[in-house]
Amino acid sequence: MTSDITKEEATSPPEKGGFDNSASVVGSDEQHAQAGELGFEEATRGGMGRHLGITSTIFLIVGRIIGVGIFSTPSSVTESVGSVGAAMLLWLLGFLLAASGLAVWLELGSMLPRSGGEKVFLEAVYTKPKLLATVVFAVQAVALGFTASGCVVFASYVVVAAGHKATEWEERGIAISVLVFITLLHTFFPKWGVRGMDVLGVYKIILLLFIVVTGWVVLSGRISSIPDPEANFRNAFAGSATSSNLYAIGLFKVLNSFSGWSNAAYVANEIRNPIRTVKIAAPIGLGICGVLYMLANVAYYSAGTKEEIAHSGTTVASFFMGKVFGPAAEKALSALVAVSAFGNVLTITFAQSRVNQELAKEGVIPFPKFWASSWPFGSPSAGLLLHFIPSFIVIIAIPFGDAYDFIIDLEGYPSSVIYFFVVAGLFYLRWSAPNIHRPFKVWWPVAAFFMLGQAFQLVAPFIRPPGGKGDTSLPYWLSSVVGIVILVAAVVYWAVWQLVLPAIGGYRLVPEHEVLADGTTVVTYKKTK
Repeated sequence: MTSDITKEEATSPPEKGGFDNSASVVGSDEQHAQAGELGFEEATRGGMGRHLGITSTIFLIVGRIIGVGIFSTPSSVTESVGSVGAAMLLWLLGFLLAASGLAVWLELGSMLPRSGGEKVFLEAVYTKPKLLATVVFAVQAVALGFTASGCVVFASYVVVAAGHKATEWEERGIAISVLVFITLLHTFFPKWGVRGMDVLGVYKIILLLFIVVTGWVVLSGRISSIPDPEANFRNAFAGSATSSNLYAIGLFKVLNSFSGWSNAAYVANEIRNPIRTVKIAAPIGLGICGVLYMLANVAYYSAGTKEEIAHSGTTVASFFMGKVFGPAAEKALSALVAVSAFGNVLTITFAQSRVNQELAKEGVIPFPKFWASSWPFGSPSAGLLLHFIPSFIVIIAIPFGDAYDFIIDLEGYPSSVIYFFVVAGLFYLRWSAPNIHRPFKVWWPVAAFFMLGQAFQLVAPFIRPPGGKGDTSLPYWLSSVVGIVILVAAVVYWAVWQLVLPAIGGYRLVPEHEVLADGTTVVTYKKTK
C-alpha cells in the first residue's frame, strides 16, 4: 500500500509551533502527540486498501447528502420563513455554508490525509490535555452517529407507497430489517456495498433531474392543471417572517439537508491518491447537490401556492408529483424516495463504521483491538457493529413523534460545536505554522464565514421562538442542552480515565502499539506503576 504523498509533501521542513509537516505524512514520533498516537503509515495500514477513485468519492458525497431532506424539508422551511424568496435565500445560504465548510476540510484534509475527518483535525490542533479532543469526539461520534432516522424514514415511505396503514411496530420492523441488511452487506460483501452506493448515487441524481425537468415543463405553461406557475415568483418576499428564531429553525433544516459534504474525509485511507481525488471529487459532489437542490425548490414552487407547499408536510415532493401527474404518481414517488433513503443509510453506515474503527485504533474506546479489527473480510466489521448497536437501540426504544424528532434535533448541536473548534484550529495552524506546505489553502474570509455560521448555530437554538414553542412539544432549548451535557460527559469520562483512576491506583497509562493479524495497528494503554 502506498501513501500517495508526493516527495515534496514528505520532505517539507518543520515549522514553528511544533507542527511537523513531514511527520504528518510519514508518522514520526514527534508528530504522534500532534495528530494522534499513531503515525501516518500506522494509521493507514490494514483494511480494504485504496479502492475508491474519483467517481466513487463523488457518489460517496452525493449519496450522503441526498437522502430525503430535499423531498420533504422545503415545506417546513417555507412554513418557518413565510415567503418563497426568503426560503430560496436560506437554501442558497445553506449551500454557501456547506461549500465554505468543505473548503476548510480540504485544507486540513490535504495536510493530514488519513481517515477520521474531524478526529484527525482536532488531534492535530488540540494536543493538550492529551487525548481530550479524541475522547470528546469519540463520545459524540459513537453516541450520536447512528442511522436510525434514515431507517425509519425508509419504513415510513414504504408503507405510504404500499397504501398500507401500518402500526408503529410494523414500521420499526421494516427499519430494523434495513439496518440489519445494510450492516451485513458492508460486513460480508464490502465491495458490493461500494457498488451499491455508486448505483444509488446515480439513481438519486436522475430522480432529482426528473423533478427539475418536470418543473421546467410546468413553468413553460404546458400543464393545464397549473394555470399560473409563476405566481409564487411575483412579490416573492411578501409575508416574510420577522423573528430571527424562525430563520434559525429554517436554516437548521436546510443545513441538515446538506449534511454529508465532509463524508470523504472520514474514509481517506481508502481513497486512491486522496489529496488529488478529494480536491476534485468533493466540490463536484457538493456542486451537483447544490444546483439540483435550488432547481428542485423552483420546481416545487411552480406547482402550488406557498400556502400549499408550507402545509404539504413531509411529502412536498409527492404533493408536486400529484399536482402534475395525479394521485398514482404521488404514491409512486413515495417508493422512489424510500429507495433514496435506503441509499442514504448505505452511505452513512459505510463512513461511520470507518470513523469508529479509527477511534478504536487510537485506544480511546474500551476493547480497542476488537473494535479496530478488519478481520475476516477486510471490512471494519466491528466498527459496523459499533454503529449498529446505538442505531438499533434508538429504533427500538424511542417512541415515534416528538421524542424521535427530539433525537434528530439532538444530533446537530454537538456537531456544530465540533465544527466550530475545527475551523478555529485551522486559524491556529495558520498562525503557528504559516509556511507549512498546504496542497490546498482556503481563502481566510471563507473560513471566517463558516466559523460565523457555526457560532450562529450555537446561539440560535436558545433564542425564544414566537409563543415559546419550537417544532416539537418539548422545550425548544432542550435538545441543545442535552447535546452540551453529552459533550461535558465526554470530558468527565476522559478525566476519570486519564486522571482520577491513575491517581487512585498509583499508575500511569503508557501507550503501546500492536499490529493485529489483519495488519491494522492499534494503540493499547498499559498500566505502569
